[in-house]
Amino acid sequence: MPYSCCLPNLSCRSSCSSRPCVPPSCHGCTLPGACNIPANVSSCNWFCEGSFNGNEKETMQFLNDRLASYLEKVRQLERDNAELESRIRERSQQQEPLVCPNYQSYFRTIEELQQKILCGKSENARLVVQIDNAKLASDDFRTKYETEVSLRQLVEADLNGLRRILDELTLCKSDLEAQVESLKEELLCLKQNHEQEVNTLRCQLGDRLNVEVDAAPTVDLNRVLNETRSQYEALVETNRRDVEEWFARQTEELNKQVVSSSEQLQSNQAEIIELRRTVNALEVELQAQHNLVGIVQPPGEKGRLGDR
Repeated sequence: MPYSCCLPNLSCRSSCSSRPCVPPSCHGCTLPGACNIPANVSSCNWFCEGSFNGNEKETMQFLNDRLASYLEKVRQLERDNAELESRIRERSQQQEPLVCPNYQSYFRTIEELQQKILCGKSENARLVVQIDNAKLASDDFRTKYETEVSLRQLVEADLNGLRRILDELTLCKSDLEAQVESLKEELLCLKQNHEQEVNTLRCQLGDRLNVEVDAAPTVDLNRVLNETRSQYEALVETNRRDVEEWFARQTEELNKQVVSSSEQLQSNQAEIIELRRTVNALEVELQAQHNLVGIVQPPGEKGRLGDR
C-alpha cells in the first residue's frame, strides 16, 4: 500500500523559537495530503509557515513512529476483517439456504376474497335499490289508501246528510199521516152525529114533514188526502232526484280530481324512482372504481392520493 503521497513536505526550516518536539500547547489535527493521519500541530503555526519546532530528526522520528503505529493498526484491522469474512463465509456455508416462501396461493385467495367483497357490495347495492323501490311503492299505496279514506269519509258525510233529510221527510210524512187519520176520525164522528140527529128528527116528525135541504155537495176527503199524499211524494221524489244528481256531480268531480292527482303523483314517483336507481347505480360504479384503484395502485400512491 503506497503511503508516499500521504507524507507532508518537511524540507522547510522552522522560523519559530526553539521548543520541544511536541509541546503541551500542540493540538491534534489532520495534515493536508497525509491521508487523514492525525498530527500534533502547535499554536505557533509552524506548519502554516512551513518550518518545524525543535530538532528535525526528532520530529521525523516522531512522525515515522506515528505512521508505523497507524499502519500496524490498519494491518491489524485488515487481518480482523479477513478473519470475520472467513467466519461469515463458513457460517453461511453451514446454514441451509433460505427459501423464499411462495405467496401466489395467498395472492389468489386475496383476489378471490376481493372479488367476493365486490360481489357482496354490488348485491348490497341492489338490495338497497329494491328496498328503496319497496318503500316508494309502500308510500304510494299509503297515499292511495289515505285518499280513499278521505273519499270514503266525504261519501259517508254526504250519506249521513241524506239520511238526516230522509228522516226529516219521514217525520213530515208521519205527521201528515197522523193529521189525515185525525181528520178521518173527525169526519166519521161528524157523520155519526149527523145521522143520529137526522134519525132523531125523523122520529119526532114522522111522516108529516119532508124537509129538503139545499146543501153543498160533500167533499171527498179520501181524494183530497190522496192528492196531498201524491203531491208530497212527488216533492220528496223531486228532492231525492236533485240530491242524487248533486251527489253524482260532486262525486264525478272529486273522482276526476283524484284521477288527475293520482296520475301526476304516479308520474312524479316513477321519475323519483328512476332518479334514485340512477344515483344508486352510479354510487355502486364509483365504489367499484375506488376498489379497483385501491387494488391496482401501490401503497405509496394510495398515500399520495389520500393527501390530495
